[in-house]
Amino acid sequence: MSKIVLIDGHSILNRAFYGLPDLTNAEGLHTNAVYGFLNIMFKILEEEKPEYLTVAFDVHAPTFRHEMYSEYKGTRKPMAEELREQVPLMKEVLHAMGVRTIEQAGLEADDLLGTLSRRCEAKGMEVVILSGDRDLLQLATDHVEIRIPKTKRTGTEIEDYYAADVKERYLVTPQEFIDVKALMGDASDNIPGVPNIGEKTATRIIADYGSIEHAYEHASELKPPRAAKNLVEYWEQAKMSKVLATINVEADFPYDLDEAKLGNLYTQEAYAYFQRLQFKNLLSRFEMQSENALESVFQVIHTRGEAETVFARAKQAARVGALVYKQTKNVLPLFAAQDGIGGIGLAFGDQEIYCIPAEGEISSEFLLAGLEAVAGQVGQFAVFDLKKLLKNVKINPDDVDKCFDVAIAAYLLNPLKSEYPFEDVAQEYLGLMIDPKADEEKKICYEAYTAFAAADVLLGKLRETDMEKLFREIEMPLVFTLFKMEQNGVKVEGEALRVYGEQLGGKITELEKEIYELAGEEFNINSPKQLGVVLFEHLGLPNGKKTKTGYSTAADVLDKLAPDYPVVSKILEYRQLSKLKSTYADGLAVYIREEDQRIHGKFNQTITATGRISSTEPNLQNIPVRMELGRLIRKVFVPEDGYVFVDADYSQIELRVLAHCSGDKELIQAYREARDIHRITASQVFHTPFDEVTDLQRRNAKAVNFGIVYGISSFGLSQDLSITRKEAAEYIERYFETYPGIKTFLDDTVAHAKEQGYVVTLFGRRRPVPELSSSNFMQRQFGERVAMNSPIQGTAADIIKIAMIAVDKELTKRKMKSRLVLQVHDELLVEAWKEELEEVQAILKECMENAATLDVPLDIDMHTGQSWYEAK
Repeated sequence: MSKIVLIDGHSILNRAFYGLPDLTNAEGLHTNAVYGFLNIMFKILEEEKPEYLTVAFDVHAPTFRHEMYSEYKGTRKPMAEELREQVPLMKEVLHAMGVRTIEQAGLEADDLLGTLSRRCEAKGMEVVILSGDRDLLQLATDHVEIRIPKTKRTGTEIEDYYAADVKERYLVTPQEFIDVKALMGDASDNIPGVPNIGEKTATRIIADYGSIEHAYEHASELKPPRAAKNLVEYWEQAKMSKVLATINVEADFPYDLDEAKLGNLYTQEAYAYFQRLQFKNLLSRFEMQSENALESVFQVIHTRGEAETVFARAKQAARVGALVYKQTKNVLPLFAAQDGIGGIGLAFGDQEIYCIPAEGEISSEFLLAGLEAVAGQVGQFAVFDLKKLLKNVKINPDDVDKCFDVAIAAYLLNPLKSEYPFEDVAQEYLGLMIDPKADEEKKICYEAYTAFAAADVLLGKLRETDMEKLFREIEMPLVFTLFKMEQNGVKVEGEALRVYGEQLGGKITELEKEIYELAGEEFNINSPKQLGVVLFEHLGLPNGKKTKTGYSTAADVLDKLAPDYPVVSKILEYRQLSKLKSTYADGLAVYIREEDQRIHGKFNQTITATGRISSTEPNLQNIPVRMELGRLIRKVFVPEDGYVFVDADYSQIELRVLAHCSGDKELIQAYREARDIHRITASQVFHTPFDEVTDLQRRNAKAVNFGIVYGISSFGLSQDLSITRKEAAEYIERYFETYPGIKTFLDDTVAHAKEQGYVVTLFGRRRPVPELSSSNFMQRQFGERVAMNSPIQGTAADIIKIAMIAVDKELTKRKMKSRLVLQVHDELLVEAWKEELEEVQAILKECMENAATLDVPLDIDMHTGQSWYEAK
């Protein structure tokens, strides 16, 4: 017996949308509903193995029931905009998969499903209806099964109903289910029902009488009396409700069953959609036989003579795309250390795409020397991740204009993505689909070709968006600077780190004992569940927020209790020290190289949306600096013998950028006169003479100054300063009265972001702000804060990058022993040869203070020391 699956399109999309967290792709398209729908559909198809499939959608047009009973049907709650935009996208994806969809003006999707279920059942078919709407239970029979999914973050659970299951669960038959709905109504579907008759009473009445008509005839016998009275009084409304609740199973619309026959869902067109929408874990479903004509020109070179010919031709090319790949067959194509390279990929034309393995007479040394020569002579050298390539291939920093890092260009064009693999770039910029199951050599050829071909497209888009200068003058030179910093590394005293860890361990043990004593019992402090019970039940602390898993013991909850309850204060300190120990005291030791006792961390250019450099393996940007024990970790970072650390930190760079961007006269004047900004702000905001400003007032003004840069709200400021929202709102209002140019600038920035969809730094870096178009109020508020802060933080990031490049170039040009070793936000750390100390200080001052020309001076704080702690 053949089987058909009928899917209630809008209903399943709705379930998926609200059951999954928000997802967006590189274009900023919301995709969670489509992703969830596909997962549910695949699950059902795998379980049911049907021969036919149809998805029904509602049409935004009046239906028979809407027109005739509009006063009852009313107006449904409008669809969320993030869901609305996914409806046409869902249909496109289904059509790409060859799935039959159906919609009909004048009919709702449930009428289409009801009619199709009856038609198919009449042909002797088994029918499965997938919907999140329990109204469809009225369609259940012995051969029509209703499946209702519940989408959760942990997976999808499905309830299944044939006619007997409906009777067992709801005590009425599917047909009688309509009458229950007519009595109880349905607010979500604007079915009025009969007042004061709920689900239990409605079920009991219909179970006893079978229909509303029969119940009406026996109204005098109904219990309770109020239900009887209301059924009589609202009889017309009950009849209308039944019509509204009844699905039409005899609707007239064209439908050819043959068109619904399931074929191959995994088409090339569907694959392109899955790539575009970034459904990477669904791509494995595709067993694609690639039809890409490119593959016919891929060549694997096995002799040294052929390789030399390829290199000779490549040197004459206008552009070459290249990569070095690892020897490991399963992890490709990734860059590798020199002793582990598996070969190289080269592309310099549509017919010149090569994979050259390091095997036989072709050695790694030969390949790397050949690639180095190509890089030095070719017109343009395009790669994915130039910094990693530099570990194998020496390229003169003076040749930076020849280099094109494809991943960095893609990052500038869309900084919201987390990574920029060649497969994504190939699809997005070249319309090229790459089979995820392609063999190793093909993938290498594809990556080399993508680097070669995408460079031109990306360059054109950088010019369109006015970011070519940013790319060429800041981001590309920075690659060489960051590479050198990673190679330099920074020395760490392993023994001092071990001792520091022991001190932390001792302090943590002490805190444990103190916490147990204050709590009056021992428990697992790291267990939120146990901690919640101890604090809010055993100790009876106020403001306990109970969740499904227990009381919340998040930092924001405990922070409010800490001033009044010493046990909470100790717990917060315990948490900080435990994190400090695991992340730094124990964590850093893993990264110390045995051969030089230095940590060679990574500096990433393509991670943050604002343009800031991020630090990983290890992350040195998150060292807690507000607590002394946190700052002490810097003592283990030391210079080599004969060297000294010089630490230079921009003073209030983001406030200075804000002064310049806003053009606020008061703030600009204050910086030009080198006055105390926080004291001036305190004087103005708190109406206090400048000389009488208290330390507390200055601290509060400092919180306002820096908070404004991050678009702080009155609520946020009230939390930071432990004051009322009203007081915080007054602080912010007075701040804007003091600096009116800032208010105008922030308002204008948000307005432009809403209009354009992005904000821009002084150096042209764009940051998209898709949250501003969200239908969710909290998301829009977040978008406004992003719009206010990104031009400021992004400009500050650009400035420190310019300074780093300049410092590194100057040290190199003068052939100095001193070297740049760390960058943390607005701070640079140089390991200076002692005899060069004064020269290094002069270079830092010159390069950092002149990195940009603003309406206010760029000042730096500079210190020296025999450890990072001393220099800071």
